[in-house]
Amino acid sequence: MRKCIYIFLFAVMLLPACLSAEVMEDRLDNGMKVLIIEDHKAPVATFQVWYKVGSRDEPAGKRGISHLLEHMMFKGTPKYGSKVFSQMIKNNGGVDNAFTTRDHTAYFQILSSDRLDISIELEADRMRNLLLDPKELEAEARVVMEERRLRTEDDPQNLLFEEVIAAAFKAHPYKYPVIGWMSDLSSIDRDDMADYYNKYYSPDNAFIIVVGDVDAGEVLKEIRAAFGPIPKGAARPEVATEEPEQSGEKRVYLEKEASLPYILIAYHVPNFPDEDSYALDVLSSILSGKSGRLYRNIINGDKVAVNAFGEYLSDYLDPMLFILGGTALPGKDIEEVETALIEEIEKIKRIPPLEREVQKARNQVEAAFIMGQDSLYSQARVIGSFEMLGGWRLKDRYVDGIRNVKPEDVQRVARKYFVKNNRTVGILMPRSNSKGKNMR
Repeated sequence: MRKCIYIFLFAVMLLPACLSAEVMEDRLDNGMKVLIIEDHKAPVATFQVWYKVGSRDEPAGKRGISHLLEHMMFKGTPKYGSKVFSQMIKNNGGVDNAFTTRDHTAYFQILSSDRLDISIELEADRMRNLLLDPKELEAEARVVMEERRLRTEDDPQNLLFEEVIAAAFKAHPYKYPVIGWMSDLSSIDRDDMADYYNKYYSPDNAFIIVVGDVDAGEVLKEIRAAFGPIPKGAARPEVATEEPEQSGEKRVYLEKEASLPYILIAYHVPNFPDEDSYALDVLSSILSGKSGRLYRNIINGDKVAVNAFGEYLSDYLDPMLFILGGTALPGKDIEEVETALIEEIEKIKRIPPLEREVQKARNQVEAAFIMGQDSLYSQARVIGSFEMLGGWRLKDRYVDGIRNVKPEDVQRVARKYFVKNNRTVGILMPRSNSKGKNMR
């Protein structure tokens, strides 16, 4: 307990700097937003470009094209050939990478602040001049397919997560995996990729974040000179589909080579910044971690699981899920784990948590949020995440919302969302042990 208090006090000391850092905001004539934070603690900066496109935007038959395009962004332009981008960043002492989600795709570099002009030049160039060589595309498709094999198809727990998401959503495109399908990846050709690139990779569908030892005014001039001439893109289709209310429990079963049975229990919940999102975040903290209820009661107490967790998937453009999960202890049935996980929610529905338990959870959520911004890169990523959700200023509202959560709020959201008709259960049964099991 004393350690938790020290961590929270340390986080509170950092809080003003993290939340009140002055953000210079500007918008270019072509619609591109630019966000800059000056941080002069070290002669380093991060440069990030976020595109408002992810797997939710992909056309039927081309699932995985967003992530594949992320790979192709490193395959060169007429000015800078294949793999030159990363090599130039590395030669100048920096690092670079990218990530694709269901809602967005982002590219970033971290390098000496006096070399930031390199990032600006390279990112502006590849925003509009990708070669999209068919041979490179074919090779990268194979790379992504192998990535899918290793990370999903050969990982039973990740594969179960994919199955649960697909079962939980019947209408919304969140049901499709970011990595895509093998058949779709193998069918994407150069014309498909060029159309997708031209449709979504334009300045009016992107924003830039710079955090580090920079002069905001000077950096903005450089960004304006490099990105300003890039024209706006054509109108893009919006994702209008809303997931209908679930009206009955869903169950999926997966048989794979695995050491132990594993379960995921998913409930549809609202996303941030819905007013219920703060209580759901606090509930996740009450349940999880070594001091949480799941560890205390299911792992140490009932001794039916080797691990257990509760995770709130909040930072999505549309409502997502709250997921409970756990792995059965050897010799225990997965049904015992399911019963134990659901019972922990039922306890909260019957009796609200004590104020001191909620206070501890609030402290933990706030401390994790603050300490999660301990680098230039993570500061920028937090800003980008909130900007995607409706505006970077929401990050200040988030902390206030967490601080205002009361025990009755936690009980209310548990009663409201954690009901059987809103539940999707996925069970992984080790293939060698699945014969003869009563899989209800």
